[in-house]
Amino acid sequence: MRSIIWLGTTLNDVKTFPAKALQAAGYQLSKVQMGLDPTDWKPLNTVGSGVKEIQLTEAGGAFRVVYVLVKGKSVYMLHAFPKKTQKTSQRDINLAKQRYREVPT
Repeated sequence: MRSIIWLGTTLNDVKTFPAKALQAAGYQLSKVQMGLDPTDWKPLNTVGSGVKEIQLTEAGGAFRVVYVLVKGKSVYMLHAFPKKTQKTSQRDINLAKQRYREVPT
């Protein structure tokens, strides 16, 4: 089982999700920990190499969890946020990029 390392305020941010979105995020992250892909994800190459965005849609809205897997051992959580527009905001991209630079290579 891969360990999860939460960068910045990401753990607190994901805890602000509505209950169903929080539960869905936890389930998807457990899949990542076991070496599986999340159900609904896309690469987020604008942040960095290997970065993925888990896409969650619940009655309370759309939510995103951004992470990168390092050397097959640890999952680094870069950002978690509610998605309010069709396109991911530049602010969210920049914050994920900033945290990506903190990940050991």
